[in-house]
This record gives sequence, structure tokens and C-alpha cells, in this order.
Amino acid sequence: MKTTTQTTTRTTMHKLTRRALGAASFALVFASSVSLAQQAQTVRIRGTIENVDGQVLLVKAREGASLAVKMADNVRLTATVKAALADLKPGVYIGVTAMPQADGSQKAIAIHIFRDSQRGTGEGHRPWDLEPGSTMTNAAIDASVASADGQILTVKYKDGEKKVIITPQTIIVRYVDGEKSELKAGVRVFLNNAKKNPDGTIEAPTVTYGRDVAPPM
Repeated sequence: MKTTTQTTTRTTMHKLTRRALGAASFALVFASSVSLAQQAQTVRIRGTIENVDGQVLLVKAREGASLAVKMADNVRLTATVKAALADLKPGVYIGVTAMPQADGSQKAIAIHIFRDSQRGTGEGHRPWDLEPGSTMTNAAIDASVASADGQILTVKYKDGEKKVIITPQTIIVRYVDGEKSELKAGVRVFLNNAKKNPDGTIEAPTVTYGRDVAPPM
């Protein structure tokens, strides 16, 4: 009788322990889900400044919405200025916004030349959202040749290389240091790594804007 009672007690304790562990696991998963939901979401914003109020930019996004964006106290400002095909020399570190071609080459929509201090930024090849199906390649120019299709660059990054076709329609810009005084109504901006918080507010650690040519990224 004593043995039966002990067995029953052990079985009951085992069931209670399993239920407690199951409840604890569920609580942990739920807490993790809530934590992830509360994290800021990284967003890209392309648009035009409508108003500037201190550290807050009111931006008319290309999708049509007016967004209030708070710049970080130590915001990094970058301006885009016109550059030329002659500036694209071997060794120069560039970003290429492009449309992939059937032969694997990249037809450049725009090229931005990084500052020397930015060499290595975002190195590699990835999908991009300027246009449906577009790509972004950040890499150093290895070689440049002329062809019937236009100027062709070979760019190399740590995991590979791409052939980039430059046409007369390709926009070429250079990054330079920006100034807050130039942020005013009508200026085109690109916020690559803005943070959208769970409460809907948006913060920008960096702002890229057009000084004499709109950011083409």
C-alpha cells in the first residue's frame, strides 16, 4: 500500500513539474515575442523636406505620407554633389544602384562615390528598394573600359565582383560633408537607417541630402 502511494505521489509531482516547465517555457517565448515587437524597426525614407523645426524634419515621403523625423543630437549629415565619369578611377570605392541584366552584369541607375573615410562601408552586393528588382553593390573599382554599350567598370568586393555598365542616363554623385543650415523646405533627402519606434516616432542617426543633385539611392 505504501509503495502504491509513493508511486502515485511521484507521478503527480512529475506531472506538476512538467506543467510548470511548460508554463515557464511559454512565458519565456511570449516575453521574447513582446520584446521583439517593442524593438525599433529600421526603415528607409526617400522624400522632400517640407519643414524644419529644430531637430525635427517634416518629410514628404515618396509614397505620399508626411513624416516627422527627429534627427539624433549627433546626427551625421552628408550632401550629394555632382560628379563625372572621369572621377571613376581604379581604386575608388563606390556604391552602385543598378538593375541586373540577363548576362549577370549590372546596368547602373546611379553611382555614388564614397569619401576615403567611408571605404568598406556596406561592402558587398544585395537587393535594393529604389526600384522593383534593383540592387546595390558597394565595392572598389578594379578596372574601367569603354564599349559599344557605354563605359564598363569591374568592381570587386570581398565575396566577388560585378561588371557595371554606365550609360548616359546614369547619375554620378559624390558624398561630401553636410551642413545643417542647408536642410530646408524643398531639399531632397534620403534616410537610409532611420529607426521607427513602437510608438510610431522616427529617429534618424544620419541624413543624406542633395546639395546640387538629389540623392539617387
